[in-house]
This record gives sequence, structure tokens and C-alpha cells, in this order.
Amino acid sequence: MIRLPQYFVDLHIHIGRTKSGKPVKITASKSLTLTNIVDYSNRVKGLNIVGIIDSHSPEVIEELRGCIHKGEAKELTGGGIQFSNGLVLILGSELEIYHESCDGPFHVLTYFPTIEAMVTFSEWLSERVTNITLSTQRVYENSDSIQLKVKDLDGIFIPAHAFTPHKGIYGKGVQKSLTEVFQLSDIDAIELGLSSDTNLVNGIAELSNISFVSNSDAHSLEKIGREYQLVQMEEPSFNELVLALHYKKGRMIVKNFGLHPRLGKYYHTSCEQCFTHVGEQTVCPKCSSSKITKGVFERLEELNDPNHKKVNRPPYVHQVPLEFIPKLGPKTLMKLRDYFGNEMNIIHHTSLSQLKEVVSEPVAKAIVLSRTGELSISAGGAGKYGKVE
Repeated sequence: MIRLPQYFVDLHIHIGRTKSGKPVKITASKSLTLTNIVDYSNRVKGLNIVGIIDSHSPEVIEELRGCIHKGEAKELTGGGIQFSNGLVLILGSELEIYHESCDGPFHVLTYFPTIEAMVTFSEWLSERVTNITLSTQRVYENSDSIQLKVKDLDGIFIPAHAFTPHKGIYGKGVQKSLTEVFQLSDIDAIELGLSSDTNLVNGIAELSNISFVSNSDAHSLEKIGREYQLVQMEEPSFNELVLALHYKKGRMIVKNFGLHPRLGKYYHTSCEQCFTHVGEQTVCPKCSSSKITKGVFERLEELNDPNHKKVNRPPYVHQVPLEFIPKLGPKTLMKLRDYFGNEMNIIHHTSLSQLKEVVSEPVAKAIVLSRTGELSISAGGAGKYGKVE
């Protein structure tokens, strides 16, 4: 059997500003433009496929059309847009949904094969959001209708950062089951989010037949590729991605790569005032604040079924983004990139001896140890990242 090619894929990248300078994701960096994303994702990060989840914004659509008109990009017959540097863009849109049975709104990711399909969805969406030009808008429509519309347009439907306490469907939405708001059969994957991984989530019985994806949720160029997956498919395209999410015809997710969950901002239940981990206490023992954010770890203890036989899934490889490595500053990081080409090479392929040619031995050892999960990490919580000690 001929082995299919494999591609590095990050499906959750925001647009900060349009070509004209107008905001799309207000909290994202101004440098996070379409042009910069296409260049940085490929040249610096070493990715092959990215999902831009603000592609519903009319100015973003027009900029994409302009790239195609100028010959800088082309629509693929299998769906997706390929740029001249080889990077393939999957057109996506992140939505905020509120359901009457939920504690709060939650986010979902939707993707479409063509600009035409995205235009149709954007026009439909414009009648149900306050401002179609901005990212992650609250959609004033019931969840069943949203899911149905995505599937009518041959789209992909993925609950975003599903376990986080803010805007995650398990963290802030449903009490116990996705069936409280959605049809399980029309969910193509679950995005794990920065504070969880496959091992932590694999005890949820209803997710047994649903793929796990790991994406960066990048709000800046530097955050692109902090989580991603290696996907095996015949070519980098939308249709091939759909097959891979459902493990059909030899297409599959080979590995997930992501932060060690302890590095995530919401790993342990913690005080919002002083970030002390509080366990099951409802008042912080350090500062007496009652503002407590439940951690992903603790939430998953509630959701996991101890009697459920865990599914055999692709390995989840813990890694520490280079920016988290102690004593690895911006200048040293630039030296590494200049020497080894891109971050995929640095993180996956360089030996200790090769790294020592460019950086100090402690930094080189830390990069190598990050591949095997041997670095000591203090856990994050309540919106504060964990850190490498």
C-alpha cells in the first residue's frame, strides 16, 4: 500500500485586521493580517494547512478574491485556497451560540469548501448577528438551525476549545451531553483546547466516534502553530480534510501536538484574584475572594465515565512552544529560525548537538526535553498560563 503524504495543520487562526486596517478580531494583534498569516504560517512556522476562522467577514472575502484575481492564490478543485508559497487555506468562521438550557454562550468552528459557500453562509449569518464584519459574533438563531445550515453547505462543524470554562461547550454550555444542544452525528470533531489533551478527554463516552483536533486559537503571529495536528491525506484540500476527520480511505489524523495541559490558562480550579489553586473550595484560602474559575482538569473529572473503555486514538504529543522555554528570548529564537529554517524543524527534527551549535546547552537541553514531556511545569488556572520551572 502506498503511504499517503502527511501535512501539518492548524485550523484556528484569527484575522486581526483587514487589508484596509479595519478590525476583525478586536483582541487580536494588528499584525495578524491575511498576508502576514499566509507568509508566517509557512515560512516561519512550517505549517502546510491553516484555517482562518474569520473568513465570513466581507472584507476578508474580498481580499481573498483579490489574491485569486492577481494570481497569488487559486481555489482547489477539492476545496480550499492554495497560495503561491504552497500554503492551503481552509475558509472558516467561529460563532458564538447561546442556548436556553446552557449556563452561558459557547463557541463553535465552521468551515466551508469554497468562497461561494462562504459567501452564502456570510449572507445568511449577516441577518442573525449584530456586526458581520467582526469575529466570533453572537448568532441569534437556535443551535439546530445553525448546525443544519452548515451541513446544507457541505461544511465542517466543530465545537471550539470545548472544555474551557469560558465559551467552551462542556465548560460553559451543556450540563453533561452535547445532545442537549446538537446532533452528535453532524459534529465532525471536537477541538480540545489548550488546557486538555486526548488522555484527559478520552473517558467521555459520547465522544468515542468523534475525532479530536488540536489548534492554536492564534491571536498573534507568534501563537500560530502552538497546537496543531499531523494529517495524512492524498493532497492538502478541504475534501481530503473531511475524509481525514472521519478516518476514511486511509486518510487520518496521525498525531496531535499541543501544549502540556498544565501550561494552559485554565488547567486547575483557581482564584481569579490571586490565581491560587483552590481545589473544591468556594472561597480562596489566600485572599478570601469568592471569584473562582473551575479548571478543565476538575471539569473533566465530572464528565469522564470511569467504566467507559477508552478509544484507541492517535498519540497526543506534548510540546512546549519555544517562547515558553526559559532563557530563550526573541533574539535567540530568531537565530534558531534563521539557522534551521522554521519551527517544525526546530521542534521535531534537530538533535541536541545541532541545537548546541546555535544556543546554550541549557536551552538546547530544554528544547529536547520538551519533546518527551520531561520538563517541570507549574500549572495554570483562572486565565493565567502555566510555566516551565
